[in-house]
Amino acid sequence: MTTSEVPVKRRQRGPTDPDRRGRIARAAIKVIGEQGVNALTHRRVAAAAEVPLGSTTYHFATLDDLIAAALHHAADRSVEQLREWANQLPPDADLAEALADFVMDSVSVKREDTMAEYNLYALALHRPGLRKAAVDWDLALADVLSERTDPVTGRMLGVLLCGLLMQAVLSDEPEDRAQLVTLLRRALDGAAGG
Repeated sequence: MTTSEVPVKRRQRGPTDPDRRGRIARAAIKVIGEQGVNALTHRRVAAAAEVPLGSTTYHFATLDDLIAAALHHAADRSVEQLREWANQLPPDADLAEALADFVMDSVSVKREDTMAEYNLYALALHRPGLRKAAVDWDLALADVLSERTDPVTGRMLGVLLCGLLMQAVLSDEPEDRAQLVTLLRRALDGAAGG
């Protein structure tokens, strides 16, 4: 066999950007956080993700598909961040103070992410296909908080945190940390007494 007869191996085609789908979902969250759900388009997401427009429509044929992926990604990211936060707390941490700090960070440093998350969460009210992801998100939040308290208190704190975060991102006024601590402490004390 001569050199010209040696079969040429063709390069196998594989994913050159294995995280492209995730990057597009994260870009959708960014667009929603900056401009709102009504501004979400494949074109804006493609620009934010720095991918060709065809990539967004290839991975997400409809905006509903893109929104669903963004909701799942936002929920997973939110719960993961809460888990990391909880794992870093010392066992004897003052939970009311720590949760107040968590809220303050969520509505200041992470405000855009929090706004995007609540935009996506609210969409589940009118899009039945998103409801399970939103409910699972609530349950995961309650599970994380239950590890520091008990199941009923964990669920109550999850509901309280959701309400506090929603109110904080809706308001133009800065959040009062002392008031947050008071509300959280009352909830924790009431749970301990009940």
